[in-house]
Amino acid sequence: MDGENRADFSPAWWLRGAHFQTVWGRLARSRTQVSLRREALTAPDGDTLIVDHLDRPAGSGADDAPLLLVLHGLEGSSNSVYVQGLLALAARAGFRASALNFRYCARDAGDLRRCLPNDRPRLYHSGETSDFDFVARTLAARDGRPLFAAGVSLGGNVLLKWLGEHPQDATVTAAATLSVPYDLAAGDLYMASFPANLYVRGFVKTLTAKAEDLMRRFPEAAERIDLPRARRAYTFREFDAAATAPLHGFAGADDYYTRSSCLPFLRRITTPTLCVSALDDPFLPPEAIRRARDAASSAVRFVVTDRGGHAGFVGARGLTPVYWAEEAVIAFLARHSRRDDSPGRAAERVGSLA
Repeated sequence: MDGENRADFSPAWWLRGAHFQTVWGRLARSRTQVSLRREALTAPDGDTLIVDHLDRPAGSGADDAPLLLVLHGLEGSSNSVYVQGLLALAARAGFRASALNFRYCARDAGDLRRCLPNDRPRLYHSGETSDFDFVARTLAARDGRPLFAAGVSLGGNVLLKWLGEHPQDATVTAAATLSVPYDLAAGDLYMASFPANLYVRGFVKTLTAKAEDLMRRFPEAAERIDLPRARRAYTFREFDAAATAPLHGFAGADDYYTRSSCLPFLRRITTPTLCVSALDDPFLPPEAIRRARDAASSAVRFVVTDRGGHAGFVGARGLTPVYWAEEAVIAFLARHSRRDDSPGRAAERVGSLA
C-alpha cells in the first residue's frame, strides 16, 4: 500500500508478546551505555534546558560529522534505554549525537532516579515544540553541519508536529520516529483498558509528583492544578484534565489532545521522514496507525510491523538481543546523511532489516 512498507520483523523467541516486548528493555538494558557531556542552555523564557552530548573521539572526523538530536518519550530522559541505544548506534554510524531532556526530565548524574527541577511553572507535554525548535536551531547554527532528528513515543509526536508546523524548513535534514502516539485521544482510550492501564498508573504517579513540586514552588501553578483530582487519576485523560491542560493553557483534555496530536500535521511534512510502528503497540490502537499513514504526505514513509510492542522491537541474533527498530532508524538517517535522499528506496531497504 502506498506510503507503507510492511517489514518482516521477527521477535526474539523468548519475547513473543507485546507486553514482554514493551518492558524487556527497561528491565534488561543499561541506562549508561554511553558517556555523555552535559550542557545547560537558557531557553527564551529564561528556563534551563539540559542537553546531553555524545562527542566523537578526537581525530575521528568529528568536525565533519553530522549531528543527531534525539527526543525521549513520556517520563524518559537521555538515560532511557532506547535513547542510550540510539546514541550508541549513531556513534557507530559516524554521527555526533545529542539528547534533549524535556523540562523536569533530566536525571541527576549521581542518582538517575531523581529528576532535576526546572525554574518556570510548567512541565512538558506531547504538543510542546518550542523547546525542540530552540535547541535544534541552536545546535544547527553552532557549526553549520547537517542536523538529523529522531523521536521515540511522545518525543516522536513532538518531532512530527514540529515538522508539520515548519514545512520547507531546512533545519532538520531528515527525521525518524519510533512508536508515536499519533492520536492522543485514541491512545488515551486504548490505554484505559486492562492491562494497558497498568502502564498509565506508573506514568501518572511520577507526573503527579512533579505537579506537586511545581505547586510548592510556584503559586501560579498551585492556582491552576487540581491536585486532589490529579492524585485520583487512573487514566491519562483524568490527569491531563486536572493538571496538563490547565497548567499549559488548554481548555481541557479534549482541547489538549486535539491541538497536540501530530496526526493533523503529517500532511504538511516535507522533510524525509521514517515512522516505525507495531500493530500490537499497547499504547495505541492499530486503526490510529492506519489513519496516520493515510494522512501523511509523500515525504513520510511508514514501516509497520505486526509485532514489536511499544518501543520494543526486540529481535535476536542467536541468544543476543537485537533492537531492530533502533537499528532501522539509524540506518535510515545514515543513508540520508550520505545524501541518499530517495524516501522510497530508503523505506524499502529499512524493511529488509529483520
